[in-house]
Amino acid sequence: MGASIGYLDGPRLRRSFLAAAQWVGAAREELNRINVFPVPDGDTGTNFWLTMRSIAEAVQRLGDAPLPDVSRAAAEAAVMGSRGNSGMMLSHFLLGFDEGIGARIRLRAAELARAIRRGFERLQAALEEPVEGTILTVCREAAAGAERAAELGHDVYGVLRGTLASAERALERTPELLAVLREAGVVDAGGKGFVRMIEGIVRLVDGQLTHEAAAEAAELGARAPAATAEVAADRDFRFCAEVLVRGDRLPGSAEVRARLHSLGGSLLVVRTTDLLRVHLHLDDPAPLFEAAEGWGEVLTRKAEDMREQHRMLSAVGRAVAVLCDSSCDLPDTLLDRYGIGLIPLQLVFGDEVFQDRIDIDTTEFYRRLRQGDVHPTTSQPAPATFTAAYEHARAGAEEVVVVLVSAALSGTYGNGEAARRAFAPGGIHLVDSRSASLGVGFLALRAAELAEAGWAAAEIARELERIRGQAGMFFTVDTLDNLLRSGRVSRAKAWLGGLLDLKPILSMDAEGRITPVDRVRGREALLPRVLSLLDAAMPARRTQLRMGVVHADVPDVALTIRKALEQRYRPAEILVAPVTPVLAAHVGPGAWGIFYQADDVAPDPRRNKTGRERL
Repeated sequence: MGASIGYLDGPRLRRSFLAAAQWVGAAREELNRINVFPVPDGDTGTNFWLTMRSIAEAVQRLGDAPLPDVSRAAAEAAVMGSRGNSGMMLSHFLLGFDEGIGARIRLRAAELARAIRRGFERLQAALEEPVEGTILTVCREAAAGAERAAELGHDVYGVLRGTLASAERALERTPELLAVLREAGVVDAGGKGFVRMIEGIVRLVDGQLTHEAAAEAAELGARAPAATAEVAADRDFRFCAEVLVRGDRLPGSAEVRARLHSLGGSLLVVRTTDLLRVHLHLDDPAPLFEAAEGWGEVLTRKAEDMREQHRMLSAVGRAVAVLCDSSCDLPDTLLDRYGIGLIPLQLVFGDEVFQDRIDIDTTEFYRRLRQGDVHPTTSQPAPATFTAAYEHARAGAEEVVVVLVSAALSGTYGNGEAARRAFAPGGIHLVDSRSASLGVGFLALRAAELAEAGWAAAEIARELERIRGQAGMFFTVDTLDNLLRSGRVSRAKAWLGGLLDLKPILSMDAEGRITPVDRVRGREALLPRVLSLLDAAMPARRTQLRMGVVHADVPDVALTIRKALEQRYRPAEILVAPVTPVLAAHVGPGAWGIFYQADDVAPDPRRNKTGRERL
């Protein structure tokens, strides 16, 4: 039982926020696991915790300041650092809570209850489409519990206990109010985050927090159910976008909501004196960002692909999840079918930076290429991008296999390895494809098939390293201009090649480096020569054959090649796909390539679907 507490002041509120952040952080993986509303993107725990961490960092820097300063710093930090839907809702509550405190230096029990009620009112007013069974319901009942405890004459500690008890009861009822929670067998993740915040404060007073946090986090992670329910509400929107704007003439929240309402769903707007933060689910984030630029100085912006997050979360419950980078050239249908997560490389047009296959697709890429005079460049994903992908994948799987573009071609593998070494939970296995495009994609597909068959991650990684020796590719470019820019050919060779209409045929060596194989005169001679090279390269003994054709804006050529491959090799499957923008930037329009993956080992009949040998 906690000691009697007559009032709440600045130092006590500061310690409360620090304790709340610690207790929320201890449960973030569980909150990710049960996240099914408004979209099952598996990041509510991460978002709520990151918002709480921003608050904790702000009040930590503040020191033992007066109560209004601590409350205001926490509210402003929540606005500045809020992540996702849950973080935005928390920031609204804390803005209201700060309004309820006002200029008071000390808060008695009844005043604390009124401040909690004001927090709920601010949150409710901010929601364009309130949904019961969410953090809104939990927050309302928490405020009611605080008021009842104050009316009964309890002190500050008693009000906190009453707040927590009512919030816990409301949380247990959320599946009754929201069908998607009932179907998934979970409570609302945002509501549980709010309960954890209050619980952390109560545990601080009880003296339980510090020594229990780590143990409870492990227990929660082990027993948390996997959230796999389908949600209709926001699944049609692709992006979860947020923008933070600073200015002295910002529009009001109502005006912002009226302007953005038609763009998407899950709209949340929070405004302070000089800051405006917007959260919105939509298909195209460009109109949101354009509007924000007219309101003031845009401090931060983001647009996360919810389709990709859902893809990663589809591996929940598996022992092994599979990731690959966006150079894989696998179509979305296959990525979705096998639950393969995508890590985007970056494409740079002048001062604009795009996430490959997320911010820009092939249609927009070629439009910009034809109309612009700036040639695009590319960049590998940052280690932080890998870390976020690892966290999403590990939230639903024991281990992760990551297949990446050749380390000899890109720093992508190096950044992925750096992130792996720093990733505390572990369980990440990297595979250098020593290839690109479908060379990456075919290995990722094979990894997903083996994961479904029950293979362990280390076994899968070893098998991929074996089978990449049975795979290969040949590709050609229509002009040598892009290869010249990249330093692949000399200026003299480029000039001579153009003059004589020589078309290069290239491949990859055993280390994953681009190597010239042959050259022919004219486009018509390319395919026959490539087919003869394929005849010589593919293993004579093969039990199964997977083939693919990629192209840079020449779909008719790709279909002709596909027909030739089908007639000549009769592969078990053959894919045709456009090369992704980051690869098209290097090979240029008119390029095409053929990939194959041949296996010369028959399936092991001793393996059942769990990967164990039959007795």
